[in-house]
Parts: sequence; C-alpha cells; structure tokens
Amino acid sequence: MISVIICSANAEDLSDVSNSIALTIGVEYEIIAIDNSNGEKGISEVYNTGAGAAKYPVLCFMHEDIEMKSPDWGKLVTALFSRDPNIGLVGVAGGGYKSLTPSGWYNYTIERNGGAYSNVLQGYKHAGKEEGYDYNNPKYQLYSKVACIDGCWMCMPKSVWEKYPFDSKNFRKFHGYDLDISLSVNQSYDVVVTFDILLRHFSEGKFDRVWFKEMLRVHRKWSHVLPFDADKLIGDDLFQTEKWAYRRFLQDAIDIGFSKFLLLRTVWSSRKSSLFGFGVMVSLAFALMKMKRREGNENWTNSTLLQIIQ
Repeated sequence: MISVIICSANAEDLSDVSNSIALTIGVEYEIIAIDNSNGEKGISEVYNTGAGAAKYPVLCFMHEDIEMKSPDWGKLVTALFSRDPNIGLVGVAGGGYKSLTPSGWYNYTIERNGGAYSNVLQGYKHAGKEEGYDYNNPKYQLYSKVACIDGCWMCMPKSVWEKYPFDSKNFRKFHGYDLDISLSVNQSYDVVVTFDILLRHFSEGKFDRVWFKEMLRVHRKWSHVLPFDADKLIGDDLFQTEKWAYRRFLQDAIDIGFSKFLLLRTVWSSRKSSLFGFGVMVSLAFALMKMKRREGNENWTNSTLLQIIQ
C-alpha cells in the first residue's frame, strides 16, 4: 500500500501521471496531489504536508511529468523494503560518490567519482534533444547503494520520513531537496537505486542560478559528512583530485558572476570535512580572493560550469 505524493503545477500533467499510476502500480494506493501552481511553497514543504497526511506505510514522491512504465511497480517497491529493512530511500537514478566540491548527485570534473546508476527513459524538453534510455548498472545488481538519488521519483517508508523529514527551513525552493534527503537518510539507512523499475521522465533538470545557489546551500549544510563514498573509492589521490576540482569550481563560478562572499561561505564550511580540514580551507579561501573573472566565460548558458553539471 503506497501513498503517492505529487507537488502539482499543471492539471494536465497531473491527470496524465495519475492515469499512468492507476494502470501500473498494482497495489492499493492513494494520490495526494497538492496544488502549487502559483509556486508559493517549496517542494520540501509540499512533500512534508503530503507525507503527514498519508495513510499508507510507503511514501512515493514523484514529479508529475512522469509516465510509469513497469507493471506492478508498487509491488516491487514494497517487496524491496520488506526484503531489506536497512533500505530507507529508493530512486531510479543516483551517484555512488558525492563530492565535497559542490555539484548535483554527480560530481564536478572528478573522473574517478564512483558509479552513475540509472534506469530512466530521459526526455529533454529544455534542451530540445531526443529522448534517451539512461541505463547504468555497472555492478549488475538488482539495486545498488548510492550516496544521493535524483528527486524525480523517490520512495521511502513513512517511518523513515518521520525520522528524516524534508528540510523545509533550509530548502524553500525546488532544488537540493533530493540531495539533502539522501544525505539525511544515509546517516542511518541505505539509499539505493533500483533497476527493476522503469519510468519515463519527460524533462531534464533546469540548471540556473537558483539551482546553483541551492547546491551551495546543500554543501554548507553537509560538508561535515562530505565526501560521502557509497562506492568505497576514497584514496590518497582523491584528496588532490577534490582539491583541484574545488579550485576549478570556484574559478568557473567567478567567471559567471557569483560573488566571492557567497563562495567564501561555502569554502568556510569545508573546514568541517574530514577530507580537507582547516588548512586546505584556508588555502582555498586565499586562492578564491586572488581569482579574477576570466573573459569569454561570463555567459551562464555557455559557461564551462553549466556544460559540466549537465
């Protein structure tokens, strides 16, 4: 039995996804759709409201621009939680290593960055590209432990949400909530990507300045546990790799016009990381203060930063 919670902005999309759920879920369910078409509430607040009203023991948070493809996916979700009580959060896309350098669930310019795990038919409404089948299962598993998952579709027991609700105080918009809930749940449970469930996601993420600032907020909150390494990759060389990536991130951010004060707050939080520590934080802060905007990389849509995070 599953409570599906949707932050709705479009009545037509909501109708389509509701029909898709009805045809495929295969278990008793309810849909709690909260109208947020005016955008007054952040998604964390909406999800907490929906979860609080849910009557079933499993919660599914999903975007409304989704079409569920797997038959009886509700049975697969409930069976997964029943089979392994250590699992606290399930998604269909995520990363095995979450860098200390600010980024989404992937990592910033770090090649040896853990696995990317996914099973999604991904559309590109904003970029205008053709849909692609994004399947990555490098360990050939039914599900893989990850550091963070993508927020387009997430399931968790209500008992886990009661312990780790969405942080509506720090995340008041529509970004960062998925990384935050992943890192929260990972403190006590496993966060996994399942390969048994397939869905179509009609649009990619929207990477803009609001997204960027929310990523900085995630890192200021969680730098004391970052990097988070579900893939067990951390080694001596990763320290130098992260340090190089962080410096490049700061320069790219300066190039597209972000203030040194905003970036300095993020660097300051890095002193809490066991990977960097106070000394590296100081060296990064001094490096940041010396940086100047480079010509030719000022435009957000054409920046090196945006090309990397996409």
